[in-house]
Amino acid sequence: MRSWQINELGDPWELLELREVDAPEPGPGQVAIDIESIGVAFPNVLQAQGKYQVKIEPPFSPATEIAGTVAAVGAGVDDFAVGDRVMTMDGATISERTVSNAGRVFRIPGSLTPSQSTALLVNYTTTYFALHDRAQLQAGETVLITAAAGGVGTAAIDLAKAAGATVIAVAGGPEKIALCRELGADIAIDYRATPDFVDEVREASGGGVDVCYEVVGGDTFHHARRCMGWDGRLLIIGFAGGTIPDSPMNHALLKNYSIVGVHWGASIGRDPSSLVRQQQALAALAEAGQISPHVHTPYRFEDARQAFHDLAHRKTTGKVALELG
Repeated sequence: MRSWQINELGDPWELLELREVDAPEPGPGQVAIDIESIGVAFPNVLQAQGKYQVKIEPPFSPATEIAGTVAAVGAGVDDFAVGDRVMTMDGATISERTVSNAGRVFRIPGSLTPSQSTALLVNYTTTYFALHDRAQLQAGETVLITAAAGGVGTAAIDLAKAAGATVIAVAGGPEKIALCRELGADIAIDYRATPDFVDEVREASGGGVDVCYEVVGGDTFHHARRCMGWDGRLLIIGFAGGTIPDSPMNHALLKNYSIVGVHWGASIGRDPSSLVRQQQALAALAEAGQISPHVHTPYRFEDARQAFHDLAHRKTTGKVALELG
């Protein structure tokens, strides 16, 4: 079978190599999956470059999520059968087939395509954990989302609206602003036109937001903290802009807001059962038509290098996926 692998650390759009490897067979407790869609995300770029907090030594295939059809089941697997439509992070690889532990495999909601379902595995679970477990978001509250047209940003719009919140989205450029509005944002602000968006957010939110979903870091973080309202929760999702900011603690004290870390991956390690609960909640929302992940125009499997290039250079919106077929 074909598999994209990186054999030395660096930019994946230059170093990914397409190789022929043996197709894996499932062992006890495993399922083999013929892959139909592969989700990739910004952390995969950082992994390939050796810049991610969890280091992986080459060779490896930098993928986060896969969706497809069960091709074979190993001994002891009773929950899945050949032909089932499934998704998983376990054994994720940019390949034509993979094997996964059956306990980490989930059925694709009937309302979603394989590429949409890949978004549920990391983007939506991270965001569900952030908004519901960490921020305790309530209906009627206001949520500010930075980098709102990206993978986790579009998930945040979708899940915040499903929770009954008012959404203020910040993104760069008219096309991304239009997308945020299309996805349900009540207000969308173009940071290229308004780099310091604080006054606009304060006015729109009646003085400050209840929750901020902050993805970028650097100056964006400092603008975002100035947008916080009394008793607000400032969620630290990541630092996509590349700069980890310091925060003046007196500001948080005076406005009585909380700065809340969101490390979803580590939370799953501490409580593996939480992943099942999150996937069940997301599947129910999808089946009820309350969420529908936005997928950038899918890339062909053969165009993996281009997908990584476009993702790294901010040319994509929503979930980035490679499709086979």
